[in-house]
Order: sequence, then structure tokens, then C-alpha cells
Amino acid sequence: MSNRRMDRAETEAIREVLGGNRDAYRVLMDRHFSSVARVAFRITGNEEDAEEVAQEAFLRAYNKLPSFRQDSAFSTWIVRITMNTAINLVERRNRDLSYRAPRIADEPSAAEGTVRVADGQAGPEGELLGREAASLRETAMAALTPMERAAFTMRHMEEVPMSEIAEALNITVNSAKQAVFRAVSKLRRSLAPVAGGLR
Repeated sequence: MSNRRMDRAETEAIREVLGGNRDAYRVLMDRHFSSVARVAFRITGNEEDAEEVAQEAFLRAYNKLPSFRQDSAFSTWIVRITMNTAINLVERRNRDLSYRAPRIADEPSAAEGTVRVADGQAGPEGELLGREAASLRETAMAALTPMERAAFTMRHMEEVPMSEIAEALNITVNSAKQAVFRAVSKLRRSLAPVAGGLR
């Protein structure tokens, strides 16, 4: 993601798409879908939502491709679209009181909307602690604002430079730093019981 310049294959793919060859867009999707889906998942915290966000982000990028200025990498641009799409979805979900996140269960089930978080190799006590810690982490992340969650995710999980986070979120570098700082402070407070009191 930090590669600022596009290679020839991506530049050529964009030129072909703009020239009417829709199939050339597959080159861009194949290269960036996994990183886009990963970012979407880290912001939404839900695999189904992440898939929806990734697909919507690529559709938006396709429709906006004529306005894409190639002075930055396609990867930076698509991640910016993904982050905004994910933030919008999280905000919509927060307003929708009928929406429920997946429940944690011993065995995952797509039909029942449950997921397994704990390590299957752990003993019963380890599994219980793992589930409790995962639940606390999930709750702590959910307590962040969508902007804080996106900034924290990009900085500490994707290791994106502050300048690119600011660009992706369309805010100043200082605002990006503040969002990350607020996220870290909130997470430290929320996770203090698990971490034994982070400083």
C-alpha cells in the first residue's frame, strides 16, 4: 500500500478500461482485492460486511476511474474509497438498531451467524479466556468512532504512514494523529482488565 507509484501493468489496465475494455479492470481487482477486503474487515469487524464494502469500493472506483488522477498509486486511491465506504456502512449499522453482529460460539456456523474466535488448540480454560479477551477487544473496537477505528486500523494494523491515512480519510495529518491517539487512549482504558493495566 505504501508504494506510491503504479507499475506499467496497472497504468495500462486503467488506460484500457478508460478506452472501453471493461475486462482490463480485472487486473486491478486481482491485485488489490485481498488488501481492500482486509482493510474493510478491520473497520467493519464483520466478514460479510467486509465483502460488501470491498465489492462496493471496487464498483465506486470503476465508476470514478475517469476522475482518477494518476499522481498517486491506485492502491492508495482504492483504500481511501474502501475506508470511506466502510465508515459509512459502520455508521449505518450503528443507526440500525435491528442489526446484530455475529455471536461467538464453540463451533462457527454461517446459518446461525456465529463465529469462533478462540484457538482450537487451547484447553477449556484457554478457550474461555480467549473468548473473553476477544469479546473485550471487539467491544473496545466497536466503542471507537468509525474515523478513530479507520485511523487506528491503518496505522497499527496495516502500518500505513500518517500522511497516507490523512489523504485516505481526507483530513489533515494532525487530525489523523489525533484520531489515532484518541483510539489508542480509548482502547487502553477498555482493555486494561485484560492487559493488567496498560500504561
